Amino acid sequence: MTNFQSPRGTQDIFYEENKKWEFLEQLIKDFASVYHLKLMRTPVFEHTEVFKRGNDSSDVVNKEMYTFEDKGGRSLTLRPEGTAGLMRAYVEHKLYADPEIVSKFYYVGPNFRYERPQKGRMRIHHQFGVEYLGAKNPLMDAEVIYLGVSFINQLGLTQCKVLINTLGDEASRLAYREVLKDHFKEHVSELCVDCQRRYEQNPLRILDCKVDTEHPSLISAPLLQSVLTDESKAYFKAVCDQLTNLGIEWEVSDRLVRGLDYYSETVFEVVSTSENMGSQSTIFGGGRYDHLVEYFNGPSRSGVGFGMGIERLLVACEAEGVEFDVSDDVDVYVLSLSDAQTQVQQVALWLRSQGFKVEYDLANRSKNSLFKAVERSKARVLVFVTQEGFETSTVNVKQAGSTNSKDVSIEGLIEHVDHLLSHGHEHCDH
Repeated sequence: MTNFQSPRGTQDIFYEENKKWEFLEQLIKDFASVYHLKLMRTPVFEHTEVFKRGNDSSDVVNKEMYTFEDKGGRSLTLRPEGTAGLMRAYVEHKLYADPEIVSKFYYVGPNFRYERPQKGRMRIHHQFGVEYLGAKNPLMDAEVIYLGVSFINQLGLTQCKVLINTLGDEASRLAYREVLKDHFKEHVSELCVDCQRRYEQNPLRILDCKVDTEHPSLISAPLLQSVLTDESKAYFKAVCDQLTNLGIEWEVSDRLVRGLDYYSETVFEVVSTSENMGSQSTIFGGGRYDHLVEYFNGPSRSGVGFGMGIERLLVACEAEGVEFDVSDDVDVYVLSLSDAQTQVQQVALWLRSQGFKVEYDLANRSKNSLFKAVERSKARVLVFVTQEGFETSTVNVKQAGSTNSKDVSIEGLIEHVDHLLSHGHEHCDH
């Protein structure tokens, strides 16, 4: 039997739910405007090596990517996250040559990950991301976090906290790698299969394991702070101090490592504290990366950014009881109680061309059904068209719920409708 249902981990978005998405998308545009962020659109699939970089140990790369060969035998991968493709474009088009030095981008679009679907975590999930590229400055890290927190606060989310950590510079991470390898050496056989792989690739990722969280070796694992260089300690302190200066409360989470291998120095997550949120509590997260541009054969450029899932945002809004205006009311309903459908269409299309939200009957309904449709539309103004009136360039107009109506010339219809919509109920002549 043919399966005509949406694939597991995907969803159709329509009606009232789509209104919520439209609100979020408009808020994103508003924030991008005031922060002077440039929109970057990258392909939804890239050459696999854009995402699978060297000895990457992350689950995203090793377990969750949708990878396939095209008809030319090239390995391609559906975009699992937004940063890597943006970095590829940044280097390919030499955007690093911008004399402003710091480039600020944002993106909105679908990502694809093969993982167990959960509420707010779909196999196709949509992400709003921000990337600041070109310099390494604690002010940048703090501003990116501040931008994200301000965004969710503007949305109405208040039950959240900022978790922050540092992964240190390259020297710190190399030293920590050896400390962790020595620590886990006698326990690695007791850990899950993925952690055994991580032990060889990047033992830091063992700390992010969701299977062995209660294993004594994870609980007793030494902290990266014990091997941080003085430079990394100073940088992290500067980021935290600047967040405080900006009025952002933060909490150090010394086991926070994020889900991708390219991060260095600052990493952060903003998590919901609502008891209704469930296990998927992260609202957005990100961090700094110092060598990703170089991987794509670009110059040495540091960057910092975050990714924020739209589906997860909506779950957080539901958990906190944030309500959206999902009304879909119509400004004007144009109708005829006689055989004047051509004229009705002409008036309706003309009103639409002037910016009004207009409906009219396309189903040749009975009078009773038609008035039920008008009622469902919640139209605020009704325009009645007759053949005789149209010949004299006249229509009859009334506000919904009123028994009064007024004959109006078609020439004056726009002004009259605009007046009724702007000023509410008024008495009209019969």
